[in-house]
Amino acid sequence: MKKKKLIVGILGGIGSGKSTVAAEFAKLGCAVINADKIAHELLLNEDVRQQLIDAFGEGISEKNGLINHAELADTIFNSDKNVARINDIIHPLVFDRTNELIEQYKRQEKIQLIILDAPLLVEAGWAQMCDKLVFIDCDPKIRAQRAEKKGLGGEKQLKKREKFQISLDTKAKLAHYTICNNSGLSALTDRVACVFSTLTR
Repeated sequence: MKKKKLIVGILGGIGSGKSTVAAEFAKLGCAVINADKIAHELLLNEDVRQQLIDAFGEGISEKNGLINHAELADTIFNSDKNVARINDIIHPLVFDRTNELIEQYKRQEKIQLIILDAPLLVEAGWAQMCDKLVFIDCDPKIRAQRAEKKGLGGEKQLKKREKFQISLDTKAKLAHYTICNNSGLSALTDRVACVFSTLTR
């Protein structure tokens, strides 16, 4: 009997290292679906861009017609209403593309696991499509430092963004596994390998 290919969702706060963990899983033969990457690709679609400009105004658009990511983020995280509006536009499209990729990866025998790296995995209801959930635990100060390096702002901006998300305590309780990411990459690699080994038994 053919073994079921598990879909594993990654949970964690901004700057916790979700994408780094996903990259470590990829090294072990897993397929990674990055929802942020899909969303950024969608911003290049003319119809999607126009929907966003209609919703949030010309201020989010560059002179060349492309979306200014920083302006869009500032606009979105100013209110619950704006967060809901962009989610209504982007999430269904990301969800459709994610499902396409899942079906594609399920047919590829060499792939060990399908890793879903999506910032709003629980909030968007996508956790339900996952067989297992992995929570990335990380000290808030370390997360703030990492977020700042990524150009996402420091601790204040991090809190502003995360107030629109389900609490990390709740996400941690939903997870089947927890990976601590307060140390260096070497320790993280070992922890990911341990979870991978358990999931692929």
